[in-house]
Amino acid sequence: MQLRCSFRLYPDAGQQRALAKAFGCARVVFNDAVLAREDARKAGQPFPRIGELSTRLITQAKRTVERSWLGEVSAVVLQQSLRDAETAYRNFFASLKGARKGPKLGAPRLKSRKDARQSIRFTANARWKITSSGRLDLPKIGAVKVKWSRTLPATPASVTVIKDSAGRFFASFVIDTDPAADAARMPGSDHAIGIDLGLTHFAVLSTGEKIDSPRFLRRAEKKLKKAQKELSRKQKGSKNREKARLKVARAHAKVTDARREFHHQLSTRLISENQGIAVESLSVAGLARTRLAKSVHDAGWTAFVNMLEYKAQRYGRTLIKIGRYEPTSQVCSTCGVVDGPKPLSVRERTCTACGTLHDRDHNAALNVKQAAGLAVPACGAPVRPEPVLAQRAETGSHGFSTKNRAA
Repeated sequence: MQLRCSFRLYPDAGQQRALAKAFGCARVVFNDAVLAREDARKAGQPFPRIGELSTRLITQAKRTVERSWLGEVSAVVLQQSLRDAETAYRNFFASLKGARKGPKLGAPRLKSRKDARQSIRFTANARWKITSSGRLDLPKIGAVKVKWSRTLPATPASVTVIKDSAGRFFASFVIDTDPAADAARMPGSDHAIGIDLGLTHFAVLSTGEKIDSPRFLRRAEKKLKKAQKELSRKQKGSKNREKARLKVARAHAKVTDARREFHHQLSTRLISENQGIAVESLSVAGLARTRLAKSVHDAGWTAFVNMLEYKAQRYGRTLIKIGRYEPTSQVCSTCGVVDGPKPLSVRERTCTACGTLHDRDHNAALNVKQAAGLAVPACGAPVRPEPVLAQRAETGSHGFSTKNRAA
């Protein structure tokens, strides 16, 4: 399994200029590749292959006066930019044919030097290395200072240098994890839980635990509003406007980092404590079109579930997603009677059949776990129960007429 590990970089002034030059050269090569393929499409000719583009846009371009500055950066950076353009077109055509899951993708667009995020990638043949002093030595850039927050679990295959909208630099390493080592780090468990995600509480577990929603964006709204107002008053193109833009970007980055850290800590705890986890697949895109859009985006359910998914795969846990149309809030988790939908203002209800008083979210979490069919035996390995014939007197088996019962 491949993972990415990101670390903060602190390049000096000269290294920042060299990185800016590398970002610009990679962007120019990418744009030239897009324009070359667009010209071929308009002329009714077949798309040029990546080998032909490499010769024309990199090797031959370096010998011209207009593109001679391409030789001032690592050739690997330029080659990887061409591969990025190739991947973008491949994903676009796969999306057109319906072979790629997810929303439809548009054709690759030209990049701008004003884009919020810029990046370059170095593969192993670029001869980058980590020095004995802990710095990241990049070709034609130099040894950049790195803030190592943890030890790399394996030798990285490549490194991507990223500059975000807040002006921060990061090094993202691609590593291959060892399944045996990951299994040793995370011993087996004999617990299984269901999770109900919401807005009143970020998550309610089938054990009854309620995890409050930090609401990072809501708490930072006053500061963000003030910074955005200052930005709107600055003259376009001025240095003061750029300073104000960075202030807004850093405020948003702080909110994003806090939310990601919360998701990581919670997902790691749930994965380490439970062998099986059940969660409901929510329609986040649909909920984001309602009046609750800001709160839905602030919660970040999709990012949290994605973390649960890859961590479960990495550490040998079982993650089951139940359908979004499962009536988890309408079914009594004790007797199985469907009591119908209730408005969101109703947080507790009493079952009309068995008289059990239910907390709305806890009841939903129990139903999520039951719908997933999680059962964890003493050995700790997750097992889904075998299907059995429903008994006639079994609770929840409704819809039979008297004639069918007699039969």
